[in-house]
Amino acid sequence: MNTKKLFFYLLLALNLPLGVWGQTYSVWMAESFMSRHKDSIAVKEGKPAGWDYEQGLMLKALEKVWYRTGDGKYFEYIRHDLDRYIQKDGSIRTYKYDEFNLDNIPTGRALLMLAQQSQPDKEKYQKAADLLWKQIENQPKTNDGGYWHKKRYPFQMWLDGLFMCEPFAAEYSKIFNKPEHFNDIAKQFALIEKYAVDAKTGLVYHGYDESKEQKWADKKTGLSPHFWSRAIGWYAMALVDVLDYFPENHPERANLIKYLQRLAPALIKYQDPKSGVWYQMIALGTRKGNYLEASGSAMFVYTLAKGVRKGYLPATYLAAAKKGYAGMLKEFVEKEADGTISLNKTVSVGGLGGTPYRDGSYEYYLSEPIRKNDLKGLGPFIFASVEMEIAAENSLGKGKTVAVDNYFNNEFRKDLNGNQESFHYTWDDRMHSGFWVWGQIFQELGAKLKTISAAPTAANLKDVNVYIIVDPDTKKETAKPNFVQKSDIKVISDWVKTGGTLIMMANDTANCEIPHFNELAKAFGVEFTNKSRNMVQGTKWEQGRVDIPAGNPVFKNTKLVYIKELVTLNVHAPAKTIVSEGGDNIIATAKVGKGSVFIVGDPWLYNEYTDGRRIPIIYENFSAAKDLAKWALGVK
Repeated sequence: MNTKKLFFYLLLALNLPLGVWGQTYSVWMAESFMSRHKDSIAVKEGKPAGWDYEQGLMLKALEKVWYRTGDGKYFEYIRHDLDRYIQKDGSIRTYKYDEFNLDNIPTGRALLMLAQQSQPDKEKYQKAADLLWKQIENQPKTNDGGYWHKKRYPFQMWLDGLFMCEPFAAEYSKIFNKPEHFNDIAKQFALIEKYAVDAKTGLVYHGYDESKEQKWADKKTGLSPHFWSRAIGWYAMALVDVLDYFPENHPERANLIKYLQRLAPALIKYQDPKSGVWYQMIALGTRKGNYLEASGSAMFVYTLAKGVRKGYLPATYLAAAKKGYAGMLKEFVEKEADGTISLNKTVSVGGLGGTPYRDGSYEYYLSEPIRKNDLKGLGPFIFASVEMEIAAENSLGKGKTVAVDNYFNNEFRKDLNGNQESFHYTWDDRMHSGFWVWGQIFQELGAKLKTISAAPTAANLKDVNVYIIVDPDTKKETAKPNFVQKSDIKVISDWVKTGGTLIMMANDTANCEIPHFNELAKAFGVEFTNKSRNMVQGTKWEQGRVDIPAGNPVFKNTKLVYIKELVTLNVHAPAKTIVSEGGDNIIATAKVGKGSVFIVGDPWLYNEYTDGRRIPIIYENFSAAKDLAKWALGVK
């Protein structure tokens, strides 16, 4: 790449990282990867594709891109790849349980994602995840309770193993109600902090042999002799990912955050000041033979950026992440003649022991081949790109809270454990019926999510900036529905007048308690009619078409959406119609006091119509969800 282009990329990395054709680097790299691995993910060159941690790493990267774009092709790629391995009974082709190899666990994260989606035969993904969980339950341990990295590496803990196992274990524990296992997860990190952290540098040694019998192990400490960037990167990513699922009230959560806060300054200390990235042997800088390495650099950028976004690290660390990302684009990213991009300078592997024996010496780590487009670099690069893209836009919602009602809409179903759970337009519902995708959008714009499960009051709306009420229950849907009352209307109206943004989404008259909900709408100049339109027959998607007029005050980046079976509106001052069709008012907004109101006759932004899996790609519901989120967070 020429100097001019590299400088262009560098400037973009410091703001919103975009490729030369306007797409983000996360998308560009994902598309480039899929163009090279069209049918399945081949990890080892010249060998058949098999169940492997690099596969799991890439599937998680593609999942991140899917939720950033709402493009269902990423989901379909994930499902297609896993269906080559997962049998109907949940067995996993090429997976060997009795190896007790932690490297076999990471692909389980994709299994958990699929198990929570609306789709046929999803039970097989849960069964496969159960098999990986069984391995964890029976994984051999050190005397202190640390998992052996593999059965054939007895009494050894490697940093790699923390990423391989613990994010899956934490998510599985949360989904399938295994609260006791969070203690075991915390213990794995605590043991690394106890035995493998170097007090002088703050860095972490690659491996620890409790038996002290390995030739690579120090006879007093059991530690391997060097700090390897990618090993530390695995550990760092494990910390920020595990915290996504670790209970807020768990006593060990604070310690996990402290471990990250202890590690982060060391990463900054050893960041190359000139290039912004990190060396293969992180602490040895320009020593002969050492080189700038892509995978570890990407892992550190991801960790620092996500750590800041989640509030675990001070905002000042984002500058180092930006510097590192800009350095990656300059040092490692290459544009190919076919329009794809590649990632250079990823070390192929790094291990300890085995056959031939790897002694953990400086010379050993530098002897491993350096590869182009190695998946251990590509996956973390996409991870890092997604985080930097989020960082470029998440100031809008910082300090703001978006609440969804779970009082007027309060339906239940059986969860994956057979227990009753609230669902339908909830933040946590990842099936077609939920608002999980929309919730991700709000969070990536910097906002916090909240659920209001009681009648609205001044107290429970006090710190809420956006309040979403969707499809209030009829007696058909809930045994004892909560109808909107006059007292609720006053509380909500007062809250809007003082600056709140209210989003009201009804439904067609057969599926929504319209009369009481209408009393709330009338307070803002809108009335839901008895007329429903866009009555879609089967998959005649064109019957749900709604065109967004140019210059729309809410949907600034959206031209065409899909809304089916919606109830139309009568609109009066202070409300104004912003979308209409065929003489029918479809969407209206109102300015009331210091606040704003958005009203539509359908809950059209739930997962089924935003995640790109069901409706034709011409419909831009994902874009509309993001536009509406930006409007709600930014409107004054």
